[in-house]
Amino acid sequence: MSDSVKALYEERLKRYQAAIALAPTDRIPIAPGSNYFAEVYSGFNHQEYMYDASKWIEADRKFIEDFPETDVLRTTRVWGPIQDILGFNTYKLPGRDLPPNVQFQFIEGERMKPEEYDILIRNPAEFIFEYYLPRVFDVLKDRTSARSYVAFLKAGMAQMYWNNMLKARGQFLQIEMGMPMATMGLVLSPFDALADGLRGLRGIMLDVHRRPEKIQEACEALVPELVNSVLGSADPLRRYPIFMPLHRGCYPFLSPKQFEELYWPSLKKVVQLLIDAGYTVRAYLEGNWGPNWHHWRELPKGKVLLDIDGPGDIVKAKEDLGGYQCIAGGLADSDLTVGTPEHVREKVKFLCETVGKDGGYIISGGCNIPYDTKPENYRAMIDAIMEYGRYRDKTEFEVQINPNPPEGWEPPKGHVLTPWEVKKEEIGEIMGDEELIKAAWEMFERMAFNWTFGWIL
Repeated sequence: MSDSVKALYEERLKRYQAAIALAPTDRIPIAPGSNYFAEVYSGFNHQEYMYDASKWIEADRKFIEDFPETDVLRTTRVWGPIQDILGFNTYKLPGRDLPPNVQFQFIEGERMKPEEYDILIRNPAEFIFEYYLPRVFDVLKDRTSARSYVAFLKAGMAQMYWNNMLKARGQFLQIEMGMPMATMGLVLSPFDALADGLRGLRGIMLDVHRRPEKIQEACEALVPELVNSVLGSADPLRRYPIFMPLHRGCYPFLSPKQFEELYWPSLKKVVQLLIDAGYTVRAYLEGNWGPNWHHWRELPKGKVLLDIDGPGDIVKAKEDLGGYQCIAGGLADSDLTVGTPEHVREKVKFLCETVGKDGGYIISGGCNIPYDTKPENYRAMIDAIMEYGRYRDKTEFEVQINPNPPEGWEPPKGHVLTPWEVKKEEIGEIMGDEELIKAAWEMFERMAFNWTFGWIL
């Protein structure tokens, strides 16, 4: 990395980190999280992005060169080939089930029966392997077939290929373009893991009234599994926040009382465990979180970046959360997709002078920049931030790079499918150093379980 690119990378990263930490910055960061517009702006359709990972770097380069004021770029991706290998049936993908220029779509459904709560609570590993995966992986309809065995072999190869592509993209962004990432690693709240991937919308709505105590127990059981799963994909240097899209915590999906009893306790535990591990979190408060977002004041200050969705009142969010957590948002989808540059400029000026007045704020769309944003409107947003969102000459903040967790920290104890004690009994007498064998066994056992558990996300 050249000295100039390194300086640019550190300037962008410290501006982003400082805003999250509620520290003074030179200006409001230009740091949308899920920048879908950046994926489309380059001219590739959604199918090309979903299936050809080589297009990522081409598109990133064009976007950064045309909008160099941008401070961070999104990283989360959905990759079609690995889903096809396993017959993962919870998504419709562009170019496969949908026209090439249409965004991917989640298929709502019940993938856990109400009577299976106790299995999930007792042993999440057993539930995932014996009940969930056969329902979401079509290749497991015949679990004894050669195709099912080969599919898992191919999926492991595909996962390594994908990981290498993500690593190459991250290195390209940092070393060649001086661009940090907006997030790294993805985790859901325990309630959302139940409501999205397992019980589905209809199922969870019935459970809220019929079996709330089972929801509470299941959410508690999922806490260590979710934390351990995301720690395997989070930034090992702890530079970037962990991404947390929050779907069902909005009002009126849950009343404030239901939120406090069913949603918040386990969510707070997950976020606190990640903070304890040395990470920050970027949480998308999807929908209207107004009646519930005050709870984020219960967590350590300056450790969470909260994206306020379009239905939320960004001014009220700053009143309620300012000085506690950084917030992002303020531009409606319509501002960026059908508005004019003049309108965007005036809206950004208002946001800079009100919500952004004391820092701790990032101007963005409601949880993302829509993929059909007009390029001239995105340019107007940037230009207005550069003009009205400036605080001082430089950011007096040291870039935070922490390769080691805080002293004394240990990951929460989670499940695996085959504990070392079982394998040890199968081996019998061990003639040499047991710890050498055990360490390798447990490492790959955890990696395998975390990979399979990740499919509920």
